[in-house]
Amino acid sequence: MPLDFTMKLMSAAEFTLWVALGIVFWIKGLHHRFPAMSVYLALRVASMPALLSLLYIQEQPWGHGYFPAYFYAYWSVYIGSAITLFFVCIEIFRAALSSFTGLIRLGTVVFRWAALVSLLVSLASATFSNYTSFPIANLAYALMRSVSILELCLLGFLCLSMNALRLSPRDLSFGLALGFGLMSANDFIVGALLAGNSSLTSPLQFLNESLILVSLIIWVSYVTVPEPARRPVTMPANSTIYRWNEIAAALGHGTQVAVHQPANSFFLTDVEKVVDKVLTRNLQSSESKSEA
Repeated sequence: MPLDFTMKLMSAAEFTLWVALGIVFWIKGLHHRFPAMSVYLALRVASMPALLSLLYIQEQPWGHGYFPAYFYAYWSVYIGSAITLFFVCIEIFRAALSSFTGLIRLGTVVFRWAALVSLLVSLASATFSNYTSFPIANLAYALMRSVSILELCLLGFLCLSMNALRLSPRDLSFGLALGFGLMSANDFIVGALLAGNSSLTSPLQFLNESLILVSLIIWVSYVTVPEPARRPVTMPANSTIYRWNEIAAALGHGTQVAVHQPANSFFLTDVEKVVDKVLTRNLQSSESKSEA
């Protein structure tokens, strides 16, 4: 089977999966829980047919004049997707920590600062690394690179703290993070290899499209299969995550927070014990000298 025909089939399969995902997403009312994700799905479903049509037209011998329309439409959708994905990451983060209101507040602030730092670093690297490319392409790549870093960090955070958060691997928030993490890894690895080869029929483009299809299949599976009910999280009062949640909930409200720790692990208590031992030893030595 020719590779260009295979790419057309894969593009058709990708569009079908985007449509199926959007339909199931709206039927199950998940757009109320993840409004930014619904906007992202609507953007992909609406833009993909238009972009593919413009791409087909401008590849025709008589369609070279349509290249500017395809160019600006493609990068506009790319930038819009990057901005929307930032809010999607915040939604997934809040959904995963829905049982810890204090950590949600504190984590959202940290999340925004991390996004700002990542964006500034990406913009600086794009500005100083490419002088001949179009400015809109540099801006788009910088935005998507910063969002991709956030997506990978979000997936790593959920994988490492899944037990502490009492988060099930079948939870929709984890499934969304897993799909975005795979897409981000695809952008970083395959995208870097594709930088020197812009052909739409190269084997690397085939690999790139295959990973996108895998991510979409993961999302469709998570959205279609019934999600396990989230039970109230119960944990001992001396657990670390409980203390952090209480401290984070009290920050900014003028509340005095007392952090209770075992006496044998408290630094000042150990110092007091050492001082008492030294004073006792000095007192005993002075008494023995006086008796002598």
